[in-house]
Amino acid sequence: MAKKRKSGGRSKGSSGKSGTVQCSSCGRIVPADKAKKFTRRVSAVDPQLARELRKQGSFIPVRRVTQYYCVSCAVHTGRVQIRQASERKQKGRR
Repeated sequence: MAKKRKSGGRSKGSSGKSGTVQCSSCGRIVPADKAKKFTRRVSAVDPQLARELRKQGSFIPVRRVTQYYCVSCAVHTGRVQIRQASERKQKGRR
């Protein structure tokens, strides 16, 4: 059977076995180099209140939340779009 991608959809290169992470949506165990990683900043304070506090000069801590998705969940939730083979190959040639 033909192979769709030379890398098998992974970014490990020749680094051997990579660790695993759990999908934030469905709970599937996915190799860390294959999972789609999304990091967002989350504040515990309401945005309107934070704006007023910043005007007064106070520091508002913001933490980063990292979520990992398997490929199927990333496509289903719209975080990753399916691209044609020609578009996939142009990525490295910018």
